[in-house]
Amino acid sequence: MAMDVHLRDLRYFTVLAEHLHFTVAAQKLYISQPALSKQIRALERQLGFPLLERRPREVVLTPQGQALLPRARELVAAWQETWQEARSAGPTFTLTVGMQTAVGRNLQREALTRFRDEGWRISLRLVSWEDPTAGLGDGGSDVAFLWLPLPAPGLVSRTLIREPRWVSLPVGHPLAAKPEVDFADLADEAFVALPRAAGPVREFWLATDARDGREPRIGIEVTSPADTFEAIASGLGVALIAEKNAQLYQRPDVVHRPVRDLAPAELALVWRANDTRPEVAEFVAAFPAAPSGPAGSQ
Repeated sequence: MAMDVHLRDLRYFTVLAEHLHFTVAAQKLYISQPALSKQIRALERQLGFPLLERRPREVVLTPQGQALLPRARELVAAWQETWQEARSAGPTFTLTVGMQTAVGRNLQREALTRFRDEGWRISLRLVSWEDPTAGLGDGGSDVAFLWLPLPAPGLVSRTLIREPRWVSLPVGHPLAAKPEVDFADLADEAFVALPRAAGPVREFWLATDARDGREPRIGIEVTSPADTFEAIASGLGVALIAEKNAQLYQRPDVVHRPVRDLAPAELALVWRANDTRPEVAEFVAAFPAAPSGPAGSQ
């Protein structure tokens, strides 16, 4: 019986087989360890046999995994070579820009217009928060606009702006009547949270480091801005957002208020550390870095 499997999952398997350690392999792939485990189990179910034996202190390949590995490596390498050849066959360079929320702030317009005028093909890719790298991890994006901290090793960033964090509340919430909110007043609130796969970015938007060791209350997990504000409007929780995002995401059933006692948020342009293509470097250079210092400083 013919069977289709994702090349991505075969790549995950080959990297895991090389390191035989889920955490290390996940770092190499720029994904979370739970996400890698989930995909490997899905691949095993699809194939109909186990690829790895998970022991208390080690991971080893099964006989089926050992038989599959050489061919899987050949397929992954062949596709990478074919993709590179196809990509370089045409005269126009295509740059894919990943993002997870609206960027706004006039950050993109001038640079994207300039590169398009120079003959570049620019593709904008909206990626779920289930992939905190916005496509950098699987190669689907060349660069990405991301809120720091960096979600995985092997990435580098250029901070473009710093903004205070605000809170989004449902209309009628007791704190909505205040012009500003102390973060201490939010400590017991249920929060709308990014998925666990978002890792350190999830923790930043929950302000975990400002809670004196207390665990945040999670009302619901969401994977997109639309889901976030729908959850807030429905009274399922509150959420921290960047100041300018409070302007970008306006709706009549949600109010936004500045929050005191929190470090600012940083929006950055991010790319892979091992990506030395001149086109990526040229694109990054088109965006000036934010001045050092707290949000609002010159």
